[in-house]
Amino acid sequence: MSAEPVLALTTPLTDDVARGLRVGQRVTLTGTLYTARDAAHERLAHALAAGQTLPIPLAGQIIYYVGPAPAKPGAIIGPAGPTTAGRVDLYTPALLAQGLKGMVGKGKRSPAVRAAIVAHGAVYFVMVGGAAALISEHIRSVTTVAYADLGTEAIARYEVEGLPMVVANDAIGGDLYEQGQAAYQRPLPGAEAR
Repeated sequence: MSAEPVLALTTPLTDDVARGLRVGQRVTLTGTLYTARDAAHERLAHALAAGQTLPIPLAGQIIYYVGPAPAKPGAIIGPAGPTTAGRVDLYTPALLAQGLKGMVGKGKRSPAVRAAIVAHGAVYFVMVGGAAALISEHIRSVTTVAYADLGTEAIARYEVEGLPMVVANDAIGGDLYEQGQAAYQRPLPGAEAR
């Protein structure tokens, strides 16, 4: 049995592309990603609530939940692995409502975020935690674009090439974590229904 081919995506994501992705699908991404973690998400949420213009475009864009390590001399970036997505779940539905099409991180999403992904035709990608040094090899440039005072949590624009990911939540409600658990649940020996 051959593995399904890896789908090459480019940014920005169109509505049709985002809605066509399915849980478990392996993809590579080339183009622009914006980074944001907890503190940046809180500022974005406050800006939206105040009716202010956001410092980054959201329509068709992808946010990567990352806090990179310092770069070695001469390097573009240090190890840049995914952080836990659940820490920004409170703020995510409002960003999806503004046209955000994708997110990259690790770990499960809340029911509210999963519902917002479906409602707005978006997608959540995951990458393997612990592979930060390998992931950074796919980052071609880094530019801080907002909230520089947050240091590694500032919003940056990454230009990436062939960044490998897997679809964890899709626009029709699929959840990789739930499907994975269901596939491997087995009754214990001697625990037959009585």
